[in-house]
Amino acid sequence: MNTDTGPTTRITAPAQVFGALGDETRLRIVNLLLHAGTRVCVCEIVGALELPQYRISRQLAILKRADIVSAKKKGTWAYYGLNPENTLFEALVPGLRQILTGEPFTSDRARLDRRLDLRESGRCVVGLVETFQTE
Repeated sequence: MNTDTGPTTRITAPAQVFGALGDETRLRIVNLLLHAGTRVCVCEIVGALELPQYRISRQLAILKRADIVSAKKKGTWAYYGLNPENTLFEALVPGLRQILTGEPFTSDRARLDRRLDLRESGRCVVGLVETFQTE
């Protein structure tokens, strides 16, 4: 754990980063965060991926442990974004943008765009709306 309070560049172990990216759901989440260009609420990710909240939260925790994403709380809402301080992941971003094409990534981005259009003053106001079949 880094106890230095000054600005630092964090380097995450390659195996941890690649391991975190080795799951389709986590790649779909990364795809959304790359596309959004801003922090996204968990419920917006749930709506875009049409997966249960518990599954999204579990996958976000893995991405967070790999230092790929970070969360910021705003009231009761948790907003996730990509961590620009993870230099290894940032080096992978151009390649990820090239390979995260086609389905299901295109449909996920379109659903996220529709969900982000519902924001008021840049904040999620809809909350969790599960309108899909659970596993």
